[in-house]
Amino acid sequence: MAERTTHIEIPDRYRYAVIPHIVVEDAAAAIDFYQRAFGAREDFRIDAPGGRILHAEITVGRSALMLGDAGVDEAAATPFAAPTSLGGGTSVMLHVFVPDVDGLAERAEAAGAEILQPPKDMFHGDRTVVLRDPSGHLWVFLTHLEDVSEEELRRRLTAAG
Repeated sequence: MAERTTHIEIPDRYRYAVIPHIVVEDAAAAIDFYQRAFGAREDFRIDAPGGRILHAEITVGRSALMLGDAGVDEAAATPFAAPTSLGGGTSVMLHVFVPDVDGLAERAEAAGAEILQPPKDMFHGDRTVVLRDPSGHLWVFLTHLEDVSEEELRRRLTAAG
């Protein structure tokens, strides 16, 4: 009788998250940027013909992120597009908690990120920076400062106008 191995239905890496999967025009350059700007670690990649990247995964902080080059698909028509090909707009923001949002913001800007909102303490109890990466994706990095009750959160939001 064959020995059975334990089967994990959801790998630990993906257990508690919705995994963002972004599309970029130059995935290799994007990975390089994320490593320099955010301290990302490349976990693996699957190359496509012509030197492009079909699929890659990186870790930013403790968060997994999937990415690949736009237009690398076996089908002729693909619904995937990079923000740069859509006029620069995006409907998605990627949030990542980090230990030092100020240090990350400095490193990201030096690597080529556009700072849209400099680091500042927010009503929700987190120090927050908002930036756009060279591929056009919006990122919100946060350092948690304090736990804020729902009642206090509403009070602060009302006071902020």
